[in-house]
Amino acid sequence: MATSNLFTSSFFLCFVFVIFVLDTANAQGLKVGFYAKTCPEAEIIVKEVISQTISEAPSLAGPLLRMHFHDCFVRGCEGSVLLNSSTKQAEKDAVPNLSLRGFQIIDKVKSALEKACPGVVSCADIVALVARDVVAASKGPSWEVETGRRDGIISNLTEALLNLIPPFANITTLKNDFQQKGLSVKDLVVLSGGHTIGTSHCSSFTNRLYNFTGKGIVGDADPTLDPNYVLRLKSRCKPNDVNTLVEMDPGSFKTFDDDYYTLVAKRRGLFQSDSALLNDPETKAYVKLQASTHGSTFFKDFGVSMVNMGRIGVLTGNAGEIRKQCSRVN
Repeated sequence: MATSNLFTSSFFLCFVFVIFVLDTANAQGLKVGFYAKTCPEAEIIVKEVISQTISEAPSLAGPLLRMHFHDCFVRGCEGSVLLNSSTKQAEKDAVPNLSLRGFQIIDKVKSALEKACPGVVSCADIVALVARDVVAASKGPSWEVETGRRDGIISNLTEALLNLIPPFANITTLKNDFQQKGLSVKDLVVLSGGHTIGTSHCSSFTNRLYNFTGKGIVGDADPTLDPNYVLRLKSRCKPNDVNTLVEMDPGSFKTFDDDYYTLVAKRRGLFQSDSALLNDPETKAYVKLQASTHGSTFFKDFGVSMVNMGRIGVLTGNAGEIRKQCSRVN
C-alpha cells in the first residue's frame, strides 16, 4: 500500500510538473489576443490602416498577402523579409522578392502602432495581421491570428533563393518544401488558393508559352495548359517581356474567392506550380471539390492553413527583438 501511495504521489507530482512546463511554454509562445493588455487597440489599428489602403489601392492586397508567405518560408515568420541592406544582400534583394510591393504600408501600420504603444508590437506580427486583413478587405474570410512573434535580426539573400518556392515547381518539390516547413499536403493546396488575388509578371510563366522544353522549338507550349488560355496569354506577353503584369485570377483578381480552383481544374492555372496540383490525388481532389461546390470549405480552410503557416519558425519569449522600425534592426 505504501509503495502504491508513493507511486501515486510521484505520478501526481510529475503530472503537475508536466502541466506547469506546458503552460510555461504556451505562455511564451503564440496566442490569440497576445496584445490584449499591452496594446489593446493593436488589431483595430492594423485593420483601419488596411481598410483605407485597400479601398484606395486594392491591387496591394495580393502583394501584402504574398509578403507573409515569403517571410515565413525564409527563417520563419519573424519579419526578416522587411529588413534593408546597404549592400543589397537582404532577403528583399533576392530575385523572387524584387516584385514584392507594399513595404510602405507595413511601415505605415508600424508608425501608427508605435504612436499608440511604443516598442510593443513586432513587425512579424504586423505582417501576419496585415495578411489577414487584406484578405478580409478583399471580400475573403477572416480568422483569429495568433500573435506574440518577435523580430529576427538576420536577413540573407541566399537563404531567400534557397527557401522560396519557384513558380515552376512540380508537385514533388511543392510537397517536400511544405513538409519541411511542417505544413501538410492540404495546407499546400489550400494556401495555393491565395493566387486568387494579385498579378504576376510575364517573366514568371512565359517559358510555358514559348519554350517549355527548353529546346527552342516553335510553338513549344506547356501541353498541360489549355490551348485557348495559351493564346490569350501570348496576346499579353511576348517572349522577353519582363514588365507586363497579368491577372492570376482573370476577372476577379481583386476579389478573394474560390475561382482559382475553377481555373486550375480547367487547366488554366497561371504557374506550373498551380497546374501541378492536378498531379497528386489529394491536391487534385481538393481542387475538384472547390471547383464544383464553389468554396463550401475554402474560406474556413484558408484561415486554418494561414494559422498553421504563421507558426513556422517563430521567435517568442526573449528571442529576437521588437524593432522600432521594420526595415532595420534596433
